[in-house]
Amino acid sequence: DVQLQASGGGLVQPGGSLRLSCVASGFTFSNYTMSWFRQASGEGPEWVSSIARVGGTAAYADSVKGRFTTSRDNAENTLYLQMNSLKPEDTAVYYCTRQSDFRSRGQGTLVTVSS
Repeated sequence: DVQLQASGGGLVQPGGSLRLSCVASGFTFSNYTMSWFRQASGEGPEWVSSIARVGGTAAYADSVKGRFTTSRDNAENTLYLQMNSLKPEDTAVYYCTRQSDFRSRGQGTLVTVSS
């Protein structure tokens, strides 16, 4: 079974930083593009970023471009999201997914940006 477990969320002040991690199991991690989505309370899911299988090429939503950086460690089956210059509108539950399939998400992690 595909398992994806995100962690690293928390409460941070505007302008602060957080680094999220997502540990994958149940499939060959290095064979898949991986993505981050987020979902704010009462809203639908929003694609945040995707990263290629190898090489580190990543794409970002306009809302996070220049502030967030996605990376991965294929040896450790782990996906990362470095979030800088956080804004209140970044508040959401963050999920990692295999490719861009939101249905594959596992446990998310809550990020709250507030003073």
